[in-house]
Amino acid sequence: MTAELSVLAPVAGTLIPVADIPDPVFSAGLVGPGAAIQPDAEQGGTAVAPIDGVVVKLHPHAYVVAADDGRAVLVHLGIDTVQLAGEGFALLVAEGDRVRAGQAVVTWDITAVRDGGRSAVVPVVALDAPPTDVVAVAAPNAGVTTSDVLFTVAAP
Repeated sequence: MTAELSVLAPVAGTLIPVADIPDPVFSAGLVGPGAAIQPDAEQGGTAVAPIDGVVVKLHPHAYVVAADDGRAVLVHLGIDTVQLAGEGFALLVAEGDRVRAGQAVVTWDITAVRDGGRSAVVPVVALDAPPTDVVAVAAPNAGVTTSDVLFTVAAP
């Protein structure tokens, strides 16, 4: 039997309500249930793997890590950051790499994202999971580090 999956914060910052993500697709939960973090630029711009697994999608602004049982988590670094075409982002792993929760995946310039008029909010989404399978652990407005659990996903 598979256990519930603990999803770590991929960046340090302050947890905000998903409804406050400045993107209607994420704020309405259309991508899936999860959490959102307002990153702290002073704590560094390194984004880490939220779970143990394989990097199944990797872009400078977003990545997906899938656990061995198929449950997957999307990390999206900022809103509309795809428009930056990778500028200010550096990939530290490759698609297909096995990663451990807390392992660095991408570095990014949070200040440059904000200075460019974009939101640096980081949605963290449990893909293909019904909302009832995702249980928040961290509370909105709480400060989080990359060792803190944001939410859990029920066993498949």
